This record gives sequence, structure tokens and C-alpha cells, in this order.
Amino acid sequence: MSESSLDQILSQRHAARKEIVGLDDPAVKLVIFELGGDWFAFHGDRIREILAQTAVYFVPGCPPSIEGVINVRGDIESVLLLYELLRLPAPPDSCGASILLGQGGGMTSGIRVERVIDVVDVPQNSVQPPPSTLPEHMRPLVLGLLLFHQHTVTVLDLDRIFADYAKEAE
Repeated sequence: MSESSLDQILSQRHAARKEIVGLDDPAVKLVIFELGGDWFAFHGDRIREILAQTAVYFVPGCPPSIEGVINVRGDIESVLLLYELLRLPAPPDSCGASILLGQGGGMTSGIRVERVIDVVDVPQNSVQPPPSTLPEHMRPLVLGLLLFHQHTVTVLDLDRIFADYAKEAE
């Protein structure tokens, strides 16, 4: 076998491997969670921590979108009820729910979710642009859609959610 034919074979195998594995596709880390029976995601670089079964303390006079506050190693953080901000029906019970500690839009806060499904790296090109059929209030908050384990996952913009919330709170 000549050196040139070996180079051709190796080149073909390398090209095939790239195609199968998707080595050239940039990946994005997503934290996928369930809320109101639907699947959503935030970019992983916006989620600092996933907290399970954390005590939330009610604060009188807070707007309906704030469940209360939590103590995270001495730091007091608010807990937002994302279903309230997205205008989804309230879950029947938050028992067993998780809190995503997120940062973006100039603020840090906990975000109540029903269940964390997975933290995954997906090819960036698998996130499709949001459809024009989204409800008007959701359009500025949605970065795109993704199919994951036969479920449509709505990728949300945490920076925009927090920035909009901060404006409302002023």
C-alpha cells in the first residue's frame, strides 16, 4: 500500500468520524428542567448551582412572582416562581421541587422548577430559532427550541428574564 493511499484512507476515516461525532459543531451546555408539564432550559453558564429541597422563607409583601428567600451559605437570595413570570398554571405542590441558582441581567436569584431533567452539552446548531407562533409575552424570553428525548425543550433567556423582572420591581 502506498503512502498516498494510506493518507487518503486516513483522511476519509477522519472525515467520517467528524461527521458522526460532530467534532466541528460548537456545543452549548443546557440545564433542562420541567415546569407545568413542559420542558425548558437555561444556558449552563447562567446556572451557578442546583439546590434540592432547600427551605424557602416567606417574606410578607413580596409580589406573587417571588416565593420567598433562601440562605445559600450565608448569602440571602430571592426565589422567583418562573411559572408566574411565564404565565403558566401553578404546579399543585412544590414538594420535591428544585431551585436553580441563576445569574444574569445584573442579578442573582433562585428559580423554582418542578424537576431538573438533565444537564447536557448539545450541538449549538440543534437549537432552532423560536417559531413565530409563540405567545406574544414569551417571544422576547425564548432563545430557541430543541428536541431532546422526544420532548420539545424551550431554551429561555435568563438574562432577559432577570432584566425584565428587575425593571418590574423598580
